[in-house]
Amino acid sequence: MNPDLWLPWAPLVAACLHIVEEFLFPGGFPAWYRRWRGADSTSVTPRFLVIINGLMLFGAVEVALVARSGQDLWWWFGLAGVLAGNGLWHGYASMRSRSYSPGTVTGLLLYVPATVYGLVHYLGTGRVSAPAALVAIAVGGTYQFWSKTYHQLRSRGASQLARP
Repeated sequence: MNPDLWLPWAPLVAACLHIVEEFLFPGGFPAWYRRWRGADSTSVTPRFLVIINGLMLFGAVEVALVARSGQDLWWWFGLAGVLAGNGLWHGYASMRSRSYSPGTVTGLLLYVPATVYGLVHYLGTGRVSAPAALVAIAVGGTYQFWSKTYHQLRSRGASQLARP
């Protein structure tokens, strides 16, 4: 099957399966995250999780439509960087916590290989340059850093507001 037909949609399909793993089967990501991050997890609310995952799914549809048109693969690689970074984070968090982080399996077995496959495929077809693809992946991969920073600041701010 021609990768140009399915590869633009791979991040959306992988993200849907990842969400299923995190929240439905086996599920339990919010509780696991609260146990692992403790005080820094107070800003990871159900509302936040719905919004961030909804935005990710919406973005994955938009990216697929742009990539299918053959335009601006930078966005595809940016999203792939976000997803691959998330998959690597789940693997790291599982190792650090010595417990299974819901999302690890799809993150490591779908997000990371899809990013590598997309890189090899799109570079091989000449539709993207290596520097452009790698910069986009790196920029997308920074999501984990600023997400962690955001949650730490929000959680610390909330705890300081709660003090009399």
